[in-house]
Amino acid sequence: MIPGDKAAIDLYPEALRAEIEASHEWVYPTVNNGVYRSGFASSQGAYEEAVKALFESLDRIEKIFESQQKNNANSKGEYFLIGNHLTESDIRLYTTIVRFDPVYHGHFKCNYRTIRDGYPLIHKWMQNLYWNYPEFKETTNFDHIKTHYYWSHSHINPTRVVPLGPIPNIRPL
Repeated sequence: MIPGDKAAIDLYPEALRAEIEASHEWVYPTVNNGVYRSGFASSQGAYEEAVKALFESLDRIEKIFESQQKNNANSKGEYFLIGNHLTESDIRLYTTIVRFDPVYHGHFKCNYRTIRDGYPLIHKWMQNLYWNYPEFKETTNFDHIKTHYYWSHSHINPTRVVPLGPIPNIRPL
């Protein structure tokens, strides 16, 4: 049974559904799937197209977070992709962003910038979710994430060497 306080959370509120769906239209193909399109590209042209679109979208998200932080932060000073509270869009984005520096930056050659050093507002948003929402921290296992990616793609990493960094996996707030 789901506790009442958790069951009451609405991650897909009626008033924000159109905006949530609109974000999925570009975040999924260019960010969530963009890292895979970059990492599994079989030609230089396909890689460059995918990685450029990925970083254009990360730049766009950084600008959205800048606006959200200024104009739509909640009483705790938190900002989110859509509205002023956690929605499905944040959860879908988090799954990619939390893996970005440990895996996608190196393993998938998504290496224009890291999240921690190149996108301060995306990084702060991710830190907030990880450190202030136990559900995120409790379901993010960096050892599993890194081992899975670096062991399962033998055509990208035939030695199965798993990097130790970044250290720490998530910087404290």
